[in-house]
Amino acid sequence: MSAVGVIFSNIHDDNVPELSHKRTMGSLPYGGRYRLIDFALSNLVNSGVTTVGIITKNNYQSLMDHLGSGKDWDLARKTGGLVLLPPFGAMDNAGLYRSRLEALKGITGFLSRRNEDYVILCDCDGVYHMDFTKVIEYHEAKQADITLVCHNEEIGNSSRYTLVQSDETGRVVDIKNDTVGGSNKFFSNILVINRAFLLRLINDATAHGYQSFEEDILRRNIVSLKIYSYDFHGYHATIDSLRAYFAHNMELLQKPIRDELFGDRDIYTKVRDSAPSKYGDFADVRNSLVSDGCIVEGTVENSILFRGVKVGRGTVIRNSIVMQDTVIGENVRMNCVITDKNVVIRDRRELSGCEIQPYFLAKGTMI
Repeated sequence: MSAVGVIFSNIHDDNVPELSHKRTMGSLPYGGRYRLIDFALSNLVNSGVTTVGIITKNNYQSLMDHLGSGKDWDLARKTGGLVLLPPFGAMDNAGLYRSRLEALKGITGFLSRRNEDYVILCDCDGVYHMDFTKVIEYHEAKQADITLVCHNEEIGNSSRYTLVQSDETGRVVDIKNDTVGGSNKFFSNILVINRAFLLRLINDATAHGYQSFEEDILRRNIVSLKIYSYDFHGYHATIDSLRAYFAHNMELLQKPIRDELFGDRDIYTKVRDSAPSKYGDFADVRNSLVSDGCIVEGTVENSILFRGVKVGRGTVIRNSIVMQDTVIGENVRMNCVITDKNVVIRDRRELSGCEIQPYFLAKGTMI
């Protein structure tokens, strides 16, 4: 397989504004030790892709700190490897891009210098484990112009999903972006396309003043182009709200889902040489994910603790997500709470939300 990967790190920042206010969607913490970009990046690397471009827009300092040189993903290479693509990389860029198509226009130089046959475009709003070699094999077998990776998912009414309808051969016959709900086949914001063909589409769109990839490339050409859907049947979680972020993190407490995501192939992330977690004499931890460097002296149930979290004696944490370096005092009660990094909760505080509306504390909050 000869493919280059392109990851959009900012496209869905508005989905979770509480957490992406000072970071990109790609650097949003997930599952105790990961960032959302780790899933797309690891799937590309595990599929043999050795050159990956990361399209950035703003607030990407934490993303740069997380990715570094790319060595944790074996992408610190003299040729190819990890390439950051900031929004002002082209001389004729007027400013920050406003759409996926404008973002692609800004990286035509990067794509032109590559010699791979295919481009795999991914977003950072999904948590999944996928072998892209199978997608490209399907793309080649169908002799498709564009292959959209789709999955069936049960959702509530939402306008953030793109509904895809295909015929018995897999060819896409309709693409909708109305408010939809229930169990349907949705576009997972992953697609495969021939690199030279993508460059031609971008140049044509620029000449005609097109703005939207979905509207002006996909829908406009749904009859003239051979657009196929590849149905992905594995676990796929779409982070489209704070509620979804909370729910899908909690799903990681189920062993079958953990096994599917992290079983036969690794999901790589930045390595930190932290000490093992320490549990006090009165600690009681049940059905929880606790990362390294934590100090737990209270009760933790059905929760996720990121690195360096401190839980005081007599404290009870249930159904919560506690991010890196948060300090929780003694005799605190927490239920359905999400704390961002470096939060301090003093003694005898009681915080509670619910599954559909978790209580959120912003980064650096003291309460």
